[in-house]
Amino acid sequence: MKAVLLAVNSKYVHSSLSVWALAAGVSRYAKRRHSVEIIEATIHQGDREIAERVAAHAPDAVGVSTYIWNAAKLPGLLKALRELMPGAVIALGGPEAPHNAEYWLENGADFVLRGEGEVSFPALLDALEAGETAERIIPEPAPAADWAEPPGYIDALNGRLAYLETSRGCPFKCAFCLSAGSGVRFLPLDAAKERLERLSRSGASTVKLVDRTFNCDAKRAFELFEYIIGLDTECCFHFEVAADLFDGGTLSLLAAAPAGRIQLEAGLQSFYAPALAAVCRKTDLTRAEENIRTLLRKGNIHIHADLIAGLPHETLPRFADSFNRAYALGAHCLQLGFLKLLRGSVLREQAEQLGIRYAAEPPYEITESPWLSADDIKILKHAENALRHTYNKGRFLYALKYTLSASGTRPFELYRKLGEYAPNSGTDLGAYAASVFDFCAEQPGVDRNELLDCVTRDWLGMVKGKNMPPFLRNPDGRRRQAAAEKHLGHALRRDETAVLRSGKAVYVDSADRDPVTGLYKVYDT
Repeated sequence: MKAVLLAVNSKYVHSSLSVWALAAGVSRYAKRRHSVEIIEATIHQGDREIAERVAAHAPDAVGVSTYIWNAAKLPGLLKALRELMPGAVIALGGPEAPHNAEYWLENGADFVLRGEGEVSFPALLDALEAGETAERIIPEPAPAADWAEPPGYIDALNGRLAYLETSRGCPFKCAFCLSAGSGVRFLPLDAAKERLERLSRSGASTVKLVDRTFNCDAKRAFELFEYIIGLDTECCFHFEVAADLFDGGTLSLLAAAPAGRIQLEAGLQSFYAPALAAVCRKTDLTRAEENIRTLLRKGNIHIHADLIAGLPHETLPRFADSFNRAYALGAHCLQLGFLKLLRGSVLREQAEQLGIRYAAEPPYEITESPWLSADDIKILKHAENALRHTYNKGRFLYALKYTLSASGTRPFELYRKLGEYAPNSGTDLGAYAASVFDFCAEQPGVDRNELLDCVTRDWLGMVKGKNMPPFLRNPDGRRRQAAAEKHLGHALRRDETAVLRSGKAVYVDSADRDPVTGLYKVYDT
């Protein structure tokens, strides 16, 4: 059989591990010889354009990976594939396919695969080649003891975000997750190390491990962290972790990591115990807080902390409390996500009983519940918008810190109001900076000149002062540039230095960019 494996990613910078893993499965498990081509596209490309790329290979079979980010696009794409290749067999797999199999079979698919496809997809190709009849909904195969390294994946990256899995499944039973209670299988340590080392030389700036809870086995996590710390690479490795599971030895090890080598995403989800209990989420929150603060203290690791808005029993005021407590940790990124009622999850099955309503289309986000009204969710969306375009991008940190302190406003309230005042959807950075300044200047206790100094520092740290908006420019800057150059010891571009309203000159050094935050350090003369 001649097969094409098609991935439709959400962005070009993303790569698809799944189609390459399926190709590896064909090489390892197929009993007959088949040729496999890989095509990666994005949701932003036209259906016809993608279909023509596939049709150019004249395949007998097409395998498509389905996810919440591409499911809405697939019906049109499947139609285009049918028009160009009426005789080709189309098989769908991935998280979105098996839990809605009849829908996909009615909308262009010939087969839907359940579970991991490395064994079932090559078996389907074998059956088609032999002219045998196969079930249209192919049952989930027994899990493989390990999984082959995808051939060609590294060569196809071209600097894009790379992915790696060193474990499959999760020991925990969070009701909103498709991996709940699935148990964990680990890639042998030697194989994991080999793949980490190869990816470290791939040219990718970031390798994201897709393990559900990387440190669920503390001893194994320690050994892999230690190996990564010892690599000779500029690559950053991103892990999803449970912050409360770190022991003292691992915390000490991570404190010795080169700056920017490791990035940790810690899923807190909520600080409201009844909400966590309702979704079977078990976290020692006090220990998680202590460990995150310890990890942040050295300043060498980028920390993401995650919250989920919309969990059962958590009202808007309760969520604001969770937000404020999480914000106080000082993580580099505080991700405010919204509950998604994923097909196949326990919580989706319970949604009607709980009174939770959600969007019919992917990603199935909550729209209202007994604890959050539709208006409450709009408020949360405003806070998320402001948080995403400021704090989480390392923008306006001086200004936000000063405004919170001067006004006495709690963090959630400030971001909610900022999101309402200056919603950002592709706004020019200079115009957005003016809006952030105007908003902060209106808060009680805020001094405009001190705020101008804060935003000036922010602008220098974010973009080295490039294209500074008019409201920040100080005509005294040229005279003060000489002092900054004397202090630094070499010439500065005019936009790398500024004069504050206080009269103090500040500047940035292009060679001094923080590898953890991505910001330039702002110096005083």
